[in-house]
Order: sequence, then C-alpha cells, then structure tokens
Amino acid sequence: MNGPFVLPVRDIVRKPGEMREHQLDVELADRWGEGIVTVEAGETVELDVRLESVHEGILASGTAFADYTGVCGRCLTDISAPLEVEFQELFAYPGEEETDFEVQDDHVDLENLVRDAIVLSLPFQPVCQPDCPGLDPRTGEKLTGSAGSESTAPIDPRWSALRQITDQDGAAGSRSAEKEES
Repeated sequence: MNGPFVLPVRDIVRKPGEMREHQLDVELADRWGEGIVTVEAGETVELDVRLESVHEGILASGTAFADYTGVCGRCLTDISAPLEVEFQELFAYPGEEETDFEVQDDHVDLENLVRDAIVLSLPFQPVCQPDCPGLDPRTGEKLTGSAGSESTAPIDPRWSALRQITDQDGAAGSRSAEKEES
C-alpha cells in the first residue's frame, strides 16, 4: 500500500498498549468538498496522528488542519479560513469485526477518514463576517449596513397599517418626552 495517508503499523499490530505518533503534511491531489467552500487541490493538510494498538485493531485518532476557500453565502465575496477538525476511528484487524476501516497489509490508510472529517466540518453557509448584510435584492450590489437596506425596502401593502401605528407611537413618545422636559 502506498499513498500519502498510508501509515505502517507492523510494529504495533496485536500488541495492545503500544502506540506511535506521526506528524504529516500532505498536499492534496484532488479538491475536497462540493459546496460553496472547499479545500482545493494543492492545499496542504497537516495531520497530528496517534496510532494505538488495542485488542480489536488499531485506534487512529488525531487532528487535521487545512485552509478552505470559496465565497460568502450572503454577499459572494471570496473567503478563506483555517479549519481544525478532530477524528477518531478503529481500524479493525481483518476478519475481526464488520467495519468500514480495516488494517490492510500491516498498514492503515487515513485518507477516507480524514477527508470525511474535513468535508463534514466545512461550513454549509459560510459568511465573510458574522453580520454580513448580503446583497441588495434590487441592484445586486453588496450592502454596507442593515439600516440603509431597511429604509429603502418596499413595504408590503398588507403591513402598511402597522407602519401607521409605529409612526404614531414614535410621535406620541416624542410628545410625552417634550412634556416631561417642560
């Protein structure tokens, strides 16, 4: 078995309690993810991995670090951000248990495990900033603040009676404040 995510475990197979730690920097051959943000091919994924021998197989646990890129889900501005994700999976010995991951030829292949952990951690609706106002629905231009967009938005005629009540409350409130000052 070859590949950048394949680690040898021959020296700890069937030796419960034995452990090995690895640090890897892997350059991705393919893009990971299909949403509006992805980890692009050519990006480096950093891995801190611990492989522990247990009775059932090899327990792989660790942390993956990568940078994702894409666009803001509200304003379509380009974004890039770091991602840190933890993973853990048992690679069973062949014939021991039914599992998606097995020790094969005294190696474990972490690629599917790490890819799944990273892709599932990518934000579904990423934003350039938490309070991103998005795009103006009429012009398609990026909004600069929420106050301006509310005052220029057309009001549904069914809600116009509520607008009059709000205006009266504002006027009444200012009149009562004037009386208190005198």
